[in-house]
Amino acid sequence: MIICFTGTGNSAAVASVLSRHLGDEEVVMLSGALLCSVSPSVRLSGNRIVWVFPTYSWGVPSVVAGFIKRVTITGADGAGHFMVTTCGDDVGRIDSQWRRMINRRGWKAKGVWSVQMPNTYVCMKGFDVDAESVAHAKLEAMPARVKHIAAMIAAGSDETDVVAGSWSVVKTGVIYPWFRRYAMSPKPFRASEVCIGCGRCARECPTCNITLDATTHRPVWGSDCALCLRCYHYCPVRAIDYGKSTAGKGQYRCPDDAGIQG
Repeated sequence: MIICFTGTGNSAAVASVLSRHLGDEEVVMLSGALLCSVSPSVRLSGNRIVWVFPTYSWGVPSVVAGFIKRVTITGADGAGHFMVTTCGDDVGRIDSQWRRMINRRGWKAKGVWSVQMPNTYVCMKGFDVDAESVAHAKLEAMPARVKHIAAMIAAGSDETDVVAGSWSVVKTGVIYPWFRRYAMSPKPFRASEVCIGCGRCARECPTCNITLDATTHRPVWGSDCALCLRCYHYCPVRAIDYGKSTAGKGQYRCPDDAGIQG
């Protein structure tokens, strides 16, 4: 079984390729009621669980961390748990962080891997989507990387194969908790006058955090935000911004055919 959380589609693309190489393994997407339930439950199919999700500020996304903490998975105690995380560049010490989360549940943490994919975070100065050529190169390299990871998972590997990057301990141990506490507020989100009221942002939100104003038909953000930026990147008319920090920055959505040749 593959349990996947995705923001702009990168992790979903990786999960799809993994599923094919592992024998069309079932993919359970974390969104809507399953993700937001106080007591979610899943029944394991197979004898392993592969957790696939993006790296957020060099750590496990808060929505994934919360799900791991509260979910009941029938059969999880006897299964091997693997982690595959997508990242723009590096992941810090997310491997150690995830292993601790899994071990606290009494589950068996095994191999962990990272897969570089196009950058999606645009909410701070100096952060933007990749140039088209860079994004294309990452997408081209993904299928071969995931094929290798699938072989390692099938073999039950315990290896750690991630791009930790420089200052990895500081990034995950200091920046990550700071980011979760101070840089995840949905309050800066806004929709400009070019909004056409199509409602796509509300339909796509994995935490069902967006509603449409009854009068203006523009999006209104609640407090249960994953800061996945799907609303920003998927807006067809570029009407959504995160305060002033996204002004002039690009949008990205993983192509639907990414990894098809994998």
